[in-house]
Amino acid sequence: MARSLVAGVLVLGLVGGLPAPAYGAANWAPANDLEGACVTLKTSNRYVFKDSVGYGFTSTASSAEKFRFEATQLGRYQVRDSTGAPIYQSVLGWVWAGSEYGDRADWTVSAADGQYRLVSTATGQQMGNYLGGLGAGGSTFVLTPATGCASIPDIATGVSGTPAAGVDAQGRLVGWIDAHAHITAAEAFGGSLHCGDAYAAGGAPVALKGCASHATLGWGALLEAIIAGTDPISSAEDGWPTFGDWPQHDTMLHEASYFRSLERAWQSGQRVLNVLLVANRVICGLTAEHTSCDEMDQIRAQSTYLRKMQDYVDARSGGPGRGWFRLATTPEQVRQIAAQGKLAVTIGVENSEIFGCREVKGVPQCTTADIDAGLDELESMGVSGFYPVHKFDNAFGGTRFDEGVTGAAVNVGNLISTGHWWQATSCTGPSDNEQPLVSDDIAKLLALGISLPAGTVLPVYPSGKICNTRGLTELGTYLVEAMMARGMIIHLDHMGVKTASAVLDLAERAGYPGVTSVHTWSDPSMVNRLLGLGGFVASYAFSATDDGQGTGTFLDEWRTHRALANGSKITGYGVGTDVNGLGTQAAPRLNAGSSPLTYPFTAVNGTTVTRQVYGTRTFDLNTDGVAQYGLYADWVTDLINQAGSDGPLLRSQLLSGAEAYTVMWERARA
Repeated sequence: MARSLVAGVLVLGLVGGLPAPAYGAANWAPANDLEGACVTLKTSNRYVFKDSVGYGFTSTASSAEKFRFEATQLGRYQVRDSTGAPIYQSVLGWVWAGSEYGDRADWTVSAADGQYRLVSTATGQQMGNYLGGLGAGGSTFVLTPATGCASIPDIATGVSGTPAAGVDAQGRLVGWIDAHAHITAAEAFGGSLHCGDAYAAGGAPVALKGCASHATLGWGALLEAIIAGTDPISSAEDGWPTFGDWPQHDTMLHEASYFRSLERAWQSGQRVLNVLLVANRVICGLTAEHTSCDEMDQIRAQSTYLRKMQDYVDARSGGPGRGWFRLATTPEQVRQIAAQGKLAVTIGVENSEIFGCREVKGVPQCTTADIDAGLDELESMGVSGFYPVHKFDNAFGGTRFDEGVTGAAVNVGNLISTGHWWQATSCTGPSDNEQPLVSDDIAKLLALGISLPAGTVLPVYPSGKICNTRGLTELGTYLVEAMMARGMIIHLDHMGVKTASAVLDLAERAGYPGVTSVHTWSDPSMVNRLLGLGGFVASYAFSATDDGQGTGTFLDEWRTHRALANGSKITGYGVGTDVNGLGTQAAPRLNAGSSPLTYPFTAVNGTTVTRQVYGTRTFDLNTDGVAQYGLYADWVTDLINQAGSDGPLLRSQLLSGAEAYTVMWERARA
């Protein structure tokens, strides 16, 4: 290597923090450490400069164009010139300035011996000197640190300071857990129900761009109006950078867990995020555009999405393994990740037809061999546990009913999935949610254009407390015993009380602690029994006090669980946000005006937190509620503030939540 080239390599390694490729590298290797780099490009003693059409070459260093690199995936980048324009490979061969990110604005970058090469990810053409200008010319470049680059359009977390350690001196996790979240919803339900992504090549302007299908009178706007009561007539759908239409606390079909918001929550004390891959064949079929509606296909797609998300966070953090978002497939890995001060992301599944195990008019559509193969596949994905029963009755047991108009809609889905309505009987003691005496809520759906099979007779249910007549089936027993044998976590929520009680009977006989209720969808008597087993409980992330939405409050439910016979066994308590899960988030407290959360505030782990800003919109828990996931940093602090004399105990139990969940998982696997 020439002396001048060696000197250039040393300069790259020392000036402006830009790392140098390894000297003497035998092969070209992905350049994973250019995120945020501001550089000039030089090839054959000539610098790239910006001319009137595209980019040319000059021997004058002072005229060199300044380029900013933004990672789009490991070893890939979007490259912006000094005006912020992304450069792209044109169909005519030259590299030109574009207006927004696209496939041709993505560059795969590799390095060797102090040189870099940039190859169009879409076309495979290597950047270089093309007919006197910058284009598909096959050159290599020296990258020299510079100043004066455009900034990357991004979202700041609003968190500063040094956080407390993620584990204590005894190795116990210190931090809160979200035990129920759906950050992979962009790939759920066939891939088009949801607008927006948790991450995207091209960053926030791409991931959080509005969707035409969800704008005024689009099919997405109409569907959200049916399930969430939003206004389909006034749906501006302006995402980045104004966010006037979404995210809001009550929108259900738009992204609310962009990775920078997850980062804010982690920086403010979250230590475990349990991501539930979610699927529903019937809902998928309602969308105008979709990929496969097979629920296992949807789960596979989300598993891939989640792993690519870890790679993306690594890419935006400087290279493989450097990101704060780490997938954990064992409790040992959770502890290792927390000890590094990072966020441990565990994986679960929530769907109604797991392994294709529907029942149609009482006849199961799967076998024990299907169950065994399905469990093998889930374990290969790193899944720690799942819901044997979700919204519909299936081959394993009966569901816990939704209520009101939502219940009517889900009941229609049950009819489509199984060939029958929910079947209920009057009962005493633990019960499922009541249904209307007459089918008035179903009639409301029919008025909105929801069609039923010809000849369908609408159901009428008993008044008062009712229970699903379907309990745990023979296949359901086989599944639960197989899950216990593998140390998998059994999610009890969504099971009708008859099914849930039978599952708990099996767990009690086996002394099996791996049972959870993590988002307020189980009868308190079932919660008491699972606590007796050493199971784990979390509450839906309702507002701390009344928010006027007709829901419960987090504090009331936490106190109710503490008052159960086995409530003293709660050592750590969890949060279940259900973010992106077709459920609303907490609205602003009704008393937020008189008792507001004050900004900036000190988070539970000691960091300082200001309001989070998306583009031109500033979020405030007092006026927005939990409009997007970053506000859970605010919500946790507000929750403790609103707990009064119970505040110290609540804080202790929330910060012990990640540890309690991990201990439960360890004992289940033991």
